[in-house]
Amino acid sequence: MEDWRATYRLLTHCKHIFHGRSSPNFHNSKRFCSSGRRYHFNQPSEPINPYIGHYQQEFQTYKQPSLSLGINQWYRCRSHYRCFASQATIIQRRPDFSTISSEDVSYFKKILGERGVVQDEETLDAVNMDWMRKYKGASKLMLQPRSAEEVSQILKYCSSRSLSVVPQGGNTGLVGGSVPAFDEVIVNTSHMNKIISFDKVSGILVCEAGCILENLIAFLDNQGFVMPLDLGAKGSCQIGGNVSTNAGGLRLLRYGSLHGSVLGLEVVLANGTVLDMLGTLRKDNTGYDLKHLFIGSEGSLGIVTKVSILTPPKLSSVNVCFLACSDYASCLQLLLDAKRKLGEILSAFEFLDHDAMDLVLKHLEGVRNPFPSAMHNFYVLIETTGSSESYDREKLDAFLLHSMENGLISDGVVAQDITQASSCWHIREGIPEALMKAGGVYKYDLSIPVEKMYDLVEEMRVRLDASAKVVAYGHLGDGNLHLNISTPQYDDNILSQIEPFVYEWTSKHKGSISAEHGLGLMKANKIHYSKSPETVQLMASIKKLLDPNGILNPYKVLPPSLFSKAEVS
Repeated sequence: MEDWRATYRLLTHCKHIFHGRSSPNFHNSKRFCSSGRRYHFNQPSEPINPYIGHYQQEFQTYKQPSLSLGINQWYRCRSHYRCFASQATIIQRRPDFSTISSEDVSYFKKILGERGVVQDEETLDAVNMDWMRKYKGASKLMLQPRSAEEVSQILKYCSSRSLSVVPQGGNTGLVGGSVPAFDEVIVNTSHMNKIISFDKVSGILVCEAGCILENLIAFLDNQGFVMPLDLGAKGSCQIGGNVSTNAGGLRLLRYGSLHGSVLGLEVVLANGTVLDMLGTLRKDNTGYDLKHLFIGSEGSLGIVTKVSILTPPKLSSVNVCFLACSDYASCLQLLLDAKRKLGEILSAFEFLDHDAMDLVLKHLEGVRNPFPSAMHNFYVLIETTGSSESYDREKLDAFLLHSMENGLISDGVVAQDITQASSCWHIREGIPEALMKAGGVYKYDLSIPVEKMYDLVEEMRVRLDASAKVVAYGHLGDGNLHLNISTPQYDDNILSQIEPFVYEWTSKHKGSISAEHGLGLMKANKIHYSKSPETVQLMASIKKLLDPNGILNPYKVLPPSLFSKAEVS
């Protein structure tokens, strides 16, 4: 009886934030979209403001200085950006690439019209810089095609002229993959944003690559379906870029990676060839499944122009709980028990540590501590999604009772209405923004066996001592650690303590140096920590076959030294 009472206190804790019993109702309710999810509750609720803000708004409010340096001058100044990034991102421009001429600009205007060719300095300043403000290119030209045919004409011409190209969508990447390294032509897909078709029976959506993820989420919600992909950057990121980077996000535990969800692609190769692989069949064993080459290739093999994706039906029962744990071992056991006891309704299992929570509380407006009486060592956010409110709540309550009885939970709250569900996700998704506001941040996106994942965090804290704050959070449900080193300002001495240690440690423990962000410019020379020399060489052979002149997103994904033309005498 005492155990039950303890659990009841857990479920009704902190009443000024979470009160009453959970009662999602999808038929007579207000609606709220958080993290790509639609929460429906039958209790009245005041409207809430978006808690992250769109990445595009960041671009609109951040004004960079005009870019007036020539290529050689800019390269000499590139050391200014070195401290922002990985140690091996100092590269040299390939001498075999041409530079943009007035004749080139005239040709592109004939294809795209005046509006499709952007040379405005202020606009170019924004698209030359990534969202993290770590990488800055010197492109003098952005092209905005409206169809695969126009992309084809662009790439065919660029290939003949040896003009290097960087494909760009919403430009929300974190490894420098979507911005120029030097003066590459930017091919931006934002004007290719049409939804082509949606089949309500099969749940298959076909759309153009420039569709913003949040718009697709809203469209599918109205159709009674959900996107199998959910990202904090959904307000600006585009589905073509999501596919090209094989974005993971918050729903991978439930729906898997895009390699499973994407049924077909339309892709334009470097020579202008349009590959129509836009199938809508779930079963097709006729030959090699070539679409997988382009999912996660970061635009280095071709530019994705259309996507066919399988979307699951929207389920009517959603529950969110935010729990506190005393140690990492308890988080692991909680994950194991959640998989066993919540089973098919478990849709998210996220974790953050004490330092991550501390940053959010200090740097994000409107955030309240769910447990105001104390700070805890670890926090876990669990979401369940199912079709039966009573059944799902019964399973969740039984899971929480079991966890309380076994001492896995120090404290916890269960969301009772729209605002409370938002508050839970606000804490988890607000960490990147809080890190940016705290100062400089070195970000590492790693896949590590879950039992070893937090060992790296503890070792890094010992290694850096008081010189930096080590912050950890991520998708515990699929072994994805977001390791962040927060400092007042960027410092090469701190970077030298982080790298290559973090990559060597990850490799030693059979992990991956990129779980979901890709390699981009930041990790192109680090790929050997996760892939064998033979595997990397085969990747280079595929790149040379599909892009013999190496014009597509050069210097990214694979080490430039693998390509003879990239070697500078």
